[in-house]
Amino acid sequence: MNSINEKEKKLNIALEELKNLDLTNPELQKNIENLSTKQNQLEIEKIQIEEKYKTLLEEHENLSKKLEDLKNKEKLEERKQIEFSEKIDELNQETDTLLDEIDKWQM
Repeated sequence: MNSINEKEKKLNIALEELKNLDLTNPELQKNIENLSTKQNQLEIEKIQIEEKYKTLLEEHENLSKKLEDLKNKEKLEERKQIEFSEKIDELNQETDTLLDEIDKWQM
C-alpha cells in the first residue's frame, strides 16, 4: 500500500515539474501524457486494493466472531460435561449409601 502511495506522490511531483517546463516540445508533452496515464492507472489500482483490504477486514472480523462463538460453545459444552460428571458422582454416592442401608436392613 505504501509503495503505491509513494509512486503516486512521485508522479504528482513529476507532473508538477513538467507543467513548469516549455510544452512546445512534443516529446515532453508525450511524457506528460504517459505520466498522467500511469497516475490514473495507479489511482485505479489503489482504489481496487483499498476495496480488497476492506473486504479482507470484514472477512477477518466475521471469522473472529465465528471463532469466538465456537470458543464460547466449547466452554459451555465443557461446563455441561463437568456438571454431568458431578451429577453422576452424586448419584453413585447416593447409590452406595442406599446399598449400605439395604445391607444393614438385611442383617
